[in-house]
Amino acid sequence: MDTVEILLVAGGLVVLVGGGELLVRGASGLAARLGLSPLVIGLTVVAFATSAPEFAVTLDAALQGEPDLAVGNVVGSNMVNVLLILGASAVVLPLAVGAQLVRLDLPILVGVSVLLLVLAADGAVTTGDGALLLAVIVGYTALTLVLGRRQAGTAPSGTAAGQGAERPLWAQFAAVAVGVGLLAVGARMLVEGAVGIATGFGVSSLVIGLTVVAVGTSLPELATTLIAARRGERDLAVGNIVGSCIFNICVVLGLAGVIAADGVPVAPAAVALDIPLMIATSVALLPVAFTGLAIARWEGALFLALYAAYTAYVLLAATEHDALEGFTTVMLWFTLPLVALTLVVLASFEAGRRRGGGQPIVPR
Repeated sequence: MDTVEILLVAGGLVVLVGGGELLVRGASGLAARLGLSPLVIGLTVVAFATSAPEFAVTLDAALQGEPDLAVGNVVGSNMVNVLLILGASAVVLPLAVGAQLVRLDLPILVGVSVLLLVLAADGAVTTGDGALLLAVIVGYTALTLVLGRRQAGTAPSGTAAGQGAERPLWAQFAAVAVGVGLLAVGARMLVEGAVGIATGFGVSSLVIGLTVVAVGTSLPELATTLIAARRGERDLAVGNIVGSCIFNICVVLGLAGVIAADGVPVAPAAVALDIPLMIATSVALLPVAFTGLAIARWEGALFLALYAAYTAYVLLAATEHDALEGFTTVMLWFTLPLVALTLVVLASFEAGRRRGGGQPIVPR
């Protein structure tokens, strides 16, 4: 293990934290100055900005003939966003979820995830597939901005967004721009160090994309979401994750499919396992967010446990470890059915409460 690679990882983490702090401050101020809710800013400006590393890595991998790394990065990043980042953020501070997110944005996330599986079923994201994905993001962004203007002026003056409104508009944009720059530099440093370490162990491109690179390029989302949650910008925190996931599929893979000469080939393993698992994580977020319009601490811990299990499976499969068969059996026949049953019971309980006139309980 090279000392330079370790220093890159450590330095990248420091730069990421600084960039995340600046981006959240600037984005909160923009929400107030432009008359948009923090949720809309999170779903658009912040989500697109924090997905810049995924965009750069995936596009470069597709053009350099590394399609497994390109696809693995997007699919892995979305799973990291939902299970690891939202899970960790909810453990730090339970996250309130807006009604718009449950009714519109989360179903759209599930829809584009399923669309990706359908498009990739023939073994590639072609130029036409990429154009369709780009058309979806244009329509979604326009709809989000229209709805955001209707909800303008809802932030109380005592919030971070309200305080940010006192600074001039150019200062808000400058904070966002510098924050994005620091996030990109920090993520690049960390990914270079982590990929170098992982490659030294002989790990495949798909596995590196699903794990090391996915986590590395998702670090801007992690830093931004954790800082937003700590500063009380819960709508911004959740909107950033959901918007980033939609952006990763529609823009990152869509543009890669359009630009790459023969599209982006998708490995059979990704179609058979990884993309369906990505869809499952998006579907799992629906009942969790629906129950009480919040993601509670124990739900965040559940997401973290599921991500740890998925990572363990990927690594065991990559190394063909003897424990793989037993681990798979336990996951398929005990852990996953138990999680699914828990989510169904939660959703049924909340639906019964609402029919009975009860109000959702948002944790503090």
